[in-house]
Amino acid sequence: MSLRAAFSDPVRYGSLAAGMLPVLAFPAPDLEALAWVALVPGLLVMQRAPHAREAAVRGWWFGAGFVLAAMYWLLPTVGPGLLLIAALFGALQGGVGLAVWALLGPPLTARRALAALLVVPAAWVVAEYARSWQALGGPWALLGATQWRHPVVLALASVGGVWLVSGAVVAVNTGLAVVLLADRGQVRALGAGATALVLLSGPTLFALESAPATERYATVALVQPGVLPDGATRLDASARITAALTGHHPDLVVWGESSVTTDLSRDPATLGRLRALAAQTGAALLVNEDARKADGHISKDAVLIGPDGIEARYAKMRLVPFGEYIPLRPLLGWLSAISRAAGENRAPGRSFHLLRPADRAGQPLPIGALICFESAFPDMSRTAADQGAQLLVYQSATSSFQDTWAPEQHASLAALRAVESGRPAVQAALTGVSVAFDPQGRQLARLGTGQTGAVTLRLALPGPESRTWYDRIGDLVPRTAVLVLLLAVAYELADPDRRRRFRRPAATVPTDGRIATAAR
Repeated sequence: MSLRAAFSDPVRYGSLAAGMLPVLAFPAPDLEALAWVALVPGLLVMQRAPHAREAAVRGWWFGAGFVLAAMYWLLPTVGPGLLLIAALFGALQGGVGLAVWALLGPPLTARRALAALLVVPAAWVVAEYARSWQALGGPWALLGATQWRHPVVLALASVGGVWLVSGAVVAVNTGLAVVLLADRGQVRALGAGATALVLLSGPTLFALESAPATERYATVALVQPGVLPDGATRLDASARITAALTGHHPDLVVWGESSVTTDLSRDPATLGRLRALAAQTGAALLVNEDARKADGHISKDAVLIGPDGIEARYAKMRLVPFGEYIPLRPLLGWLSAISRAAGENRAPGRSFHLLRPADRAGQPLPIGALICFESAFPDMSRTAADQGAQLLVYQSATSSFQDTWAPEQHASLAALRAVESGRPAVQAALTGVSVAFDPQGRQLARLGTGQTGAVTLRLALPGPESRTWYDRIGDLVPRTAVLVLLLAVAYELADPDRRRRFRRPAATVPTDGRIATAAR
């Protein structure tokens, strides 16, 4: 097919539009119930492809539509590069198109329906897992994140991470497609039964699980100064809000990302001001330093400050592609001239470690302090849990995307990380959304994009040794999905009739009026 013909096929544009539909289930539209049915139109378009290659292409267009809609807010940062990102990540959904075409096409038997209920979700999870690779930018808009407001569904994340929630959502959509496509009542009943079983799995797990046992309590204050023009004004606003917390007796005060724009190790005046605040409130301050260091590189550091000065720091490891660095800058550096892409690469940190501020009783409080986009990475919160963190703390700023869906999408990730790790998770935003969740994903506090000030809350913390199943087994779900796909491909290649089945049988009408099929 010529390039012109490829872009003139209206069905492919229909697949592109179908890929945009599930994005409405994410924040800020928050039509999360839509996620359980939103894939069905795209699955039907893929199923009706005339041959396997076209099914893969329709899956590709579906994936491109999904990425374009989910990441539209990147347009000011990456400009036309967003089309390239959508095309790259969209190609990963070609495997979904192939799986749908091969398993849901006629004749749809019970065995093939069961295989589809396993292989199609596996193909989706593998695609999500692949585009979550740090070298490709990292995870964003994983389908399981649409369920952030429903702890009874997020219970699945405590076992298999966000991957299991994504797989469950895709399995329900696949079951509904089976119901719509099957000619036999037995197969329709199978699809309906599987759909009901998956829908009930989360609530059942939530009912059977008990909340982590509480070992201690900690009072945490989240400071949100709002959109401000420069670093000095930002520092003044954060300091003023913090000073007003003196009578609230917090154990820890958290500022947002880029709340300090000088190197505190070389700025004794600002450091002295922060030390005085720590002494006044009786709480350790966790600020965020976005500054050029003595070695000449710019990094973003979570800096823990007590009355005696800097106690510890952690440098951000997972940087935002294009926002904080440009991949392959010698080739793609020109993007900074036509967009807001980073003019200079930030320097990433080299290792993760806990910070241990002292609470008001003088006892160390082990926290996993992570910075902004790092809340998107399940492995980082799991590493914090493995090291004995009792609380996950995220520092954020979304000033570049303040009027888009990005701040709400970003804040929702803390709910997933809390359930996956079995620990409370809080996020303090310089601008954006400051939020807190308990270990079961229930929202405890929130400051929206239009609000400023501080929120103070008392958190029940589990013991450092507390572990969820996801803490123990890690990314077993996506790795199992890879195995499922490999076995499905091996089975297909071993089939002696695979070449005949490469094209969809066409319907013919025999002389007695009954519908039959014959290979094209």
